[in-house]
Amino acid sequence: MEERRKLKRRHIIYYLLVFDQDSHSMLGHLVDITPAGMMVISEQPLEVGRLYNLRLLLPYQIAGKKELLFQAHSKWCQKDLNPDFYDTGFELLNVGEEDIRTIEWLIEQAGFRD
Repeated sequence: MEERRKLKRRHIIYYLLVFDQDSHSMLGHLVDITPAGMMVISEQPLEVGRLYNLRLLLPYQIAGKKELLFQAHSKWCQKDLNPDFYDTGFELLNVGEEDIRTIEWLIEQAGFRD
């Protein structure tokens, strides 16, 4: 797979839950994130090329929020190193400035140092 990512993804030390807002079902857990994209690990493969309305639960209240709501386009899905799971890459869409600052703060506070 060709690497087109402009921002280095930061792995998050919390296992944050990601939900589909439309079906109210849990899709999986956040693996890494930037203001432009993220990767989710799940027990079932997620549909590629689909527009999702997602809800990301934050580990604690950030800027008065306990969750982030945004749209994301699934770009790829593949088996994880652990064959019981799937990794899906998402492009984040229409993320507002306040949410970008929240993501950046989350990366700074909860991201692995590498």
